[in-house]
Amino acid sequence: MLISILSLLIGFVLLIWSADTFTDNGAKIARIFNISPLIIGLLIFGFGTSAPEMLVSALAAFDGHPELSIGNAFGSNIFNIGLVLGVAAIIYPITVEKAVLKKEWVFLFLSSLVVGFLLMDGFLSFLDGLILLALLFLFLYYVFSESKKGNNSELEVSEESIDKQDKGRVWTLLLVSAIILVSSARLVVWGGTNLALAFGVSDLIIGLTVVALGTSLPELAVVISSALKRQHQMIIGNIVGSNLFNTLGVLAIPGLILPFQIPEEVMNRDFIYMIVLTLLILVLSFKLKINRFGGIILLGILVSYLYQLIWI
Repeated sequence: MLISILSLLIGFVLLIWSADTFTDNGAKIARIFNISPLIIGLLIFGFGTSAPEMLVSALAAFDGHPELSIGNAFGSNIFNIGLVLGVAAIIYPITVEKAVLKKEWVFLFLSSLVVGFLLMDGFLSFLDGLILLALLFLFLYYVFSESKKGNNSELEVSEESIDKQDKGRVWTLLLVSAIILVSSARLVVWGGTNLALAFGVSDLIIGLTVVALGTSLPELAVVISSALKRQHQMIIGNIVGSNLFNTLGVLAIPGLILPFQIPEEVMNRDFIYMIVLTLLILVLSFKLKINRFGGIILLGILVSYLYQLIWI
């Protein structure tokens, strides 16, 4: 048991470092190609901070624990909005552009509804995985199209600060951090599943709590840093992008690798919390700003969810 706990702790630490290094250097590369902060948040930060969830999902499915995958996906989305966005709003009220609510948020909400529709039969099939993957590619096509429309100066990394020698170092760190992401994700899956067996706890609960929180820590670190620098569009882009990758990519993986029966409580509890929190992004952004009170509401809903998950 001690080895499993150490595996989880070491895995989480490496996840945080590697995801932070991955997104930091990814942002520098994106800056070189003149991509806007929102797109950086959606694609580089969104993908970079969701890479742990994707890796955990794939490894869990290969190891015969697909429930850990779906728990990780839904749990990470709930933590991303309830904890990460809530904390960011409490640190400093977040300005939200109307265009984001009309496009990126709508895509996230519709994708969540599609997931609900596909899982209504209580089974995540290979076809479901293909549909989710197709939606993910559609989102990526949109992001790449938007990336060609220009940039602004919200990001602090300047093109002049990255010379030819630095570019090689940036690419090297990006590759190294990606390799460490794979290794640390393996540690998290191994430690999490062993603890679940030791305590008689289901893979679903472990995925919804310990693993979901652990793989959401990179988002929390990136968003807190962005909040302190008042990089609002990168915060929104990170949350929306990360949740889209979780909803479409992380859920697609177990369907493609090991189709399985969905536990009933997933749709009756976890999906409902996820869709409510996603809707709250729109509601709390009514005046195009999520204030500190809105952040407290998001944190309160997360506490309510954890209470229901652990004690009821």
